[in-house]
Amino acid sequence: MADYREHALEGASALDLVVALYDGILRFLYAAGEAVERGDVTARRIAVKRALDIVIHLQARLRMDIGGRPAQVLSEFYASIFAQIVQASQAASRLKFEHAIDCVRNVRDAWREAAKDPEAVAVTSKPHAAASRSQAPVQGYEDRSDLAASRWTA
Repeated sequence: MADYREHALEGASALDLVVALYDGILRFLYAAGEAVERGDVTARRIAVKRALDIVIHLQARLRMDIGGRPAQVLSEFYASIFAQIVQASQAASRLKFEHAIDCVRNVRDAWREAAKDPEAVAVTSKPHAAASRSQAPVQGYEDRSDLAASRWTA
């Protein structure tokens, strides 16, 4: 399955990669909520850690010098989601996980819409010398052309 995901992301635009990371957060939040229902503390902790890893990754890649106010808003969003996920885990509350899911889904849907816009994709794409695909950072994000081949399996 991991090989499929890696190949599926190979030709993805920068916007598609951001959407894939958000999808990963959602997948792990759903898994954490289900683990709460089963009373599986270990599975909940693993899922929460994976979701938080992605949030930290997205936060770390923000470029405040380029992204300006949108990057600042995203930074605040990531801090808020991080706190919500930690609180949901500490409380072992499926309801709190569902609230975090709703918040992440709203922002993911906005990224998904941007990824459908040919102008937005064109603005965020540039030729990359080391790869045959076209990819560049989303405005406000550090260029990480190796993202599809990274350790993320979202």
